[in-house]
Amino acid sequence: MSEEAHRRGKKKVRKADPEADPEFQIAPMIDILLVLLVFFMSITSTEVLQSNTDVDLPVAKEAKEPKPIKGGQMIVNILFSPINNATTFEVNEKNPSMNEIAAMLSNEVNRNPQYRVLVRADKQVKYEAIRSLLEAVGRAGVGNVTFSVVDKDAGKPQG
Repeated sequence: MSEEAHRRGKKKVRKADPEADPEFQIAPMIDILLVLLVFFMSITSTEVLQSNTDVDLPVAKEAKEPKPIKGGQMIVNILFSPINNATTFEVNEKNPSMNEIAAMLSNEVNRNPQYRVLVRADKQVKYEAIRSLLEAVGRAGVGNVTFSVVDKDAGKPQG
């Protein structure tokens, strides 16, 4: 009886049926694609939000493409209103004073000495406004300032 009990206790091992080729799972691929899409959309929207479409950039035919950024950058939009002859500065959709701009820049330069300031000034802005911005940038210790212009033939912003 020991042989018979031994045979009953032993389970039969079934070989797996040969299956067809494994199917390609598309749902996980779509999930990954959507995550990447959201990531890249959020990254590009931060750059788009910083540049104001109300700024009428000056034309410069000899403009060059800017070098790639090694550190971060601050985009400063300088708007001019001919109605009240007023100049406003805009950084990240806020209107800071020159002292506030200098303080923000000095914090960034302390973290990254390669920090860059991109100035997008309206072509009607008076020189005194740009000079006051450049003085604040100099007080903060920023050594990399780029001006954004438009090539009239191409119609796209440079810098």
